[in-house]
Amino acid sequence: MSLLLNLQDYEREAASKLDANALEYYVGGADDEITIARNREAFSEISLLPRVLRGVSKRDLSASLLTESFAMPIGIAPTAMQRLAHDDGELATARAAASMGVPMILSTTSTVAVEEVACVPGLSLWFQVYVYKDRLATKELAQRAVKAGCKALVLTVDAPYLGKREREARMGFHLPPNLRLPNYERLGSTHVAGSEGESGLARHFIQNIDPALTWDDVTWLKEISGLPVIVKGILRADDALLAKQYGADGIIVSNHGGRQLDTAEASIYALEAIAEVIGTSMELLLDGGVRRGTDVLKALALGAKAVFLGRPILWGLAIDGEQGVKRVLEIIRDEFDLAMALAGCRNIGEITHDLLA
Repeated sequence: MSLLLNLQDYEREAASKLDANALEYYVGGADDEITIARNREAFSEISLLPRVLRGVSKRDLSASLLTESFAMPIGIAPTAMQRLAHDDGELATARAAASMGVPMILSTTSTVAVEEVACVPGLSLWFQVYVYKDRLATKELAQRAVKAGCKALVLTVDAPYLGKREREARMGFHLPPNLRLPNYERLGSTHVAGSEGESGLARHFIQNIDPALTWDDVTWLKEISGLPVIVKGILRADDALLAKQYGADGIIVSNHGGRQLDTAEASIYALEAIAEVIGTSMELLLDGGVRRGTDVLKALALGAKAVFLGRPILWGLAIDGEQGVKRVLEIIRDEFDLAMALAGCRNIGEITHDLLA
């Protein structure tokens, strides 16, 4: 194994370990994958103006989200079917999250049941949900998350249909026979079977996900669960205001990792306008393209309270299970800590917009 110094190193190494079915699913995006590239390029186009002589020998990276305190303003985004990467799948990721003191969002499309993941000691678990055509199934799944002890629901709103993911179609993406989706038991479709030219996941979406989802469903989800609801997949300021109007407790500025509408705006570019209209009235989070500690710094300077990592977590998982995920989090934590020091910040409250050129 080559020396792994950053998250890009982990991506390259993971590509050599994953089978083609898993790799194409994890790395792929929609259409020409322009948004995937933009997510990364956008961070590189934002310049920093560091402060100096600020006495930065001691720094505090801690952050508060939904009244909980965390070790740093970095969390784990929902990524599906993690047992494609490692036998322990979501359990390994959860253990790493707990040991590092960060929140984890568990995908509905996980290969370990929400109840099992929630049993990991010390874990702050949020649960990502879709709204199904079978609303009773949606309600029952939300209530399973509540009963398991999840701290919040994360409603994905940018996927009324699945984006055109050509890598998955060419591969005929599928779950191996030994894996299933235990959170889908109520729908009676715990397996994902693909065929040449068709992704099994695309077929699953067409059969189950409700494209008639509206803002009223945000309010409904809060009512049936009693949990805070975070709306994931917002890129517009007016949608952010609607999320607030309908009772959302926070939003995740996100383009679904470039997997839905190709040529959609980079998450980091959409962030500032949203921050301007919602201020501190709700939790403002971001995912998409975060690969360096300086990316975390830039997102916080633009108004985010925290960022969430998706694909890099999968790379760590594929390479070394729980320890690989933990190492990915350690790397970006240490980079962020150094970026804070070099920018003249002693705590995240000192990361302000004037750090940006």
